[in-house]
Amino acid sequence: MSVDIVITGLPEERIVFGPSPLAELGAALHVLSEPGHHPGLHGWATTTAAGLKPDLLSRMSEAEFLWRSTRSDILLPKRAMPSATLAEELDEVDELDDETYVAAALEINASGCTLRGGGGRSPLVDDDARDAALERASARGPRQLDFAHHLLKDPASVRAWTRRLLEDCNEAFFADVWQRVRLQLAADAREKTDLTRRKSLADALKAVSPTVTLKEDARGRSIRIDKLTSGSTEATQPGVDPGVTFVPSAFGWPHLIVRHAPGWRPLVEYPVSTPELRPGPGASELAEKRLMALAHPVRIRLCWALARAPYTTSELAKGFDLTAPEVSRHLKALREAGMLTTQRHGRYVQHQLDVTVVARLGSDFLESILR
Repeated sequence: MSVDIVITGLPEERIVFGPSPLAELGAALHVLSEPGHHPGLHGWATTTAAGLKPDLLSRMSEAEFLWRSTRSDILLPKRAMPSATLAEELDEVDELDDETYVAAALEINASGCTLRGGGGRSPLVDDDARDAALERASARGPRQLDFAHHLLKDPASVRAWTRRLLEDCNEAFFADVWQRVRLQLAADAREKTDLTRRKSLADALKAVSPTVTLKEDARGRSIRIDKLTSGSTEATQPGVDPGVTFVPSAFGWPHLIVRHAPGWRPLVEYPVSTPELRPGPGASELAEKRLMALAHPVRIRLCWALARAPYTTSELAKGFDLTAPEVSRHLKALREAGMLTTQRHGRYVQHQLDVTVVARLGSDFLESILR
């Protein structure tokens, strides 16, 4: 499975590399909300969270679905070349119309499918789309449901609230972080740009990640990103600045973020370094049981979703085109191997992968399902 970005006929100078303060802030917020995904940054996450004021932590919790399970498009740069400052990139987000902003903010990703309200209709004007958006939000929990209600009722005030939250995060911790990493990220972007010019685009893509390759055949030319999901987009879309943007991240590993939503410029956020995982000891019998539980392609795909966010059985069934009993059987195998956590929200029962347990099975497997 993969995500393909079709670049047939696109001049290579339209494929650009550049650091983004907004994208890096989103990556840092993800680390704070999911430190188990990033063992090498556990110390930073613990120290940073301990130094934040309770009010800011509470507000971050209210909006964390924007960056916890999957990165919202509003937290990635809008223009071809990312801007130099967070303020400029937030100004660009403010330029989005309400329909585009709300659709991106309410987006929920399951099995690689972009699930926007009501088959592409705007939940701001279509009752069925609104009900669908609120139903999905309710399955995520009361905080997300409350956020969705407010966003649909008064987009302007929620947009201002969200911007202020990001600005307060910048003041509290991210400004110092950006000062430390921006030169490294800029140097990496220059290196990839020079590699494209001196050698080839294929060499630059290989330097981004071994999972990113250039595909050329009779049907055309595309950039292929190896993912446990399938998708495609065009580097040339009506009304969208043509090209592809690659954004280096110091906080990204093991994730390789790909924006391939219609109406948005394709973007790939890639890690610039790989921290070492230090697996803990475990009984060989338990490890064998867990590996046997994973010896099924459907369970691997379920793990891809469950590593990012909690989901109900019905959500997984719908997202992966399975029946609820089939999903239940696969979840039972994972649960009996001690790899799932379960939490009830009213009438909804959500399941999530225990990333800490999986980390002990090896960094290669962890990277493959979180990439």
